[in-house]
Amino acid sequence: MTALDLDHLVQPDRVHRSVYTDQALFDLEMENMFEKTWVYCGHESQVKAVGDYHTLHIGRQPMVMVRDRDQSIRVLYNRCPHRGVQLCGTHSGNTGSGFVCPYHAWSFHLNGQVRAIPLAKGYDGTRMKLDDPQASMVPAARVDIYRGFVFASLSAEGPSLLEFLGEAKVAFDDMCDRSPVGEVEVVPVCHRVVQHSNWKFFMENQLDALHPSVTHQSTGVSARRIEERVKKNQGSAPLYFHYLSTFASSFDQWDSVQTVNFPYGHGILKAYMGLRPTDPDTVEYEGLLKKAYGEEKAEEYLSRSIHHVLIYPYLSVQSPLQQLRCLRPIAPDKTLSEIWHFRLKGAPEAIYRRALWYFNLVNSPATMINADDLENWTRGQWGLQSKGGEWVSFHRNMGGDTETNGVSYSNNGTSEVVMRNQFKAWQAYIRPAVQPAVSVA
Repeated sequence: MTALDLDHLVQPDRVHRSVYTDQALFDLEMENMFEKTWVYCGHESQVKAVGDYHTLHIGRQPMVMVRDRDQSIRVLYNRCPHRGVQLCGTHSGNTGSGFVCPYHAWSFHLNGQVRAIPLAKGYDGTRMKLDDPQASMVPAARVDIYRGFVFASLSAEGPSLLEFLGEAKVAFDDMCDRSPVGEVEVVPVCHRVVQHSNWKFFMENQLDALHPSVTHQSTGVSARRIEERVKKNQGSAPLYFHYLSTFASSFDQWDSVQTVNFPYGHGILKAYMGLRPTDPDTVEYEGLLKKAYGEEKAEEYLSRSIHHVLIYPYLSVQSPLQQLRCLRPIAPDKTLSEIWHFRLKGAPEAIYRRALWYFNLVNSPATMINADDLENWTRGQWGLQSKGGEWVSFHRNMGGDTETNGVSYSNNGTSEVVMRNQFKAWQAYIRPAVQPAVSVA
């Protein structure tokens, strides 16, 4: 592939269908996006005690996040340097004072350094020695933590974590600032879903304000009818009815919700779902925030206009509801989605339960909302694998957005500037991997 080929595949108002289906392009994505940029590993509360570990993939690479004896968090390749066997075979657990290979009992300190080799004299006179770095587990090139959220990069070069996150770090600020003590902790149950579609469908969908009232109409309309009936009979309805009924908002309402699109493909969908009722639980909770931060600061935190924040190319954070979804692409047409929920430390139990309703009603594998999206993405993948057309259109409101200092603001909520911005970032990631086009005199 040449740079000229890439310019043909990704144009300002459309992209070629092969960017969703082609194995060679997927391999380039793994190598030059997921295995070079900063990738979310997990939250520090997932590895509270020394020896606690959590396994994950960064691109195609099996990794393990572990709490070291000095309380630091390490991210290591989940591979024994002897014969390549993965050291940790489960999602999470505690490995004690070190890692031990289940194949030949090589053991390693929690920082990955080799600790002992059985019958070590058998390696006398060979290149495999205890003091050789190749005898130890390989660490990620860089590890950094922001507000308790752990990231790693397999590349020693590139922007720092804060440079990479940019303004999108508000996803983690907003979530943590909603705690009276400024911290969250992970809820250990993770919903895992395998979608039979390219990872880009998920990322585009999250800030697509046009699809909800179409895709989720049956759920939203049904929920609204019941919500109105409950209000009529009881005077008010629980907030969880609103979580679903708001999906049936009109096209005009969705068109009024702004998206903000940042460098590196990140973006924000501003708030459209009222989440500040005046019930006693909410009043108590807001009182705790005012006591912790002062009235002005608490109001600043509570009034941020955020529903979704995307960290491109793999993370969707719904900070007002303490939800996080992380993508682990498997193939051009297969993507693992991890759905995590967080508890606000110091907040009342009722506030946790309120957000848990959203986790189960909207983001879990068992919901109609998730099923609606998964069906669309699968049918989209099938459609793009056909010969029914070569291009995917991103023309909506082309030229109608406002750009300031590299940030694009949609003047219509349903603008496809979200997708255009994501592919601008995609092209920048992939371009270093392709050969320069040959100029013709």
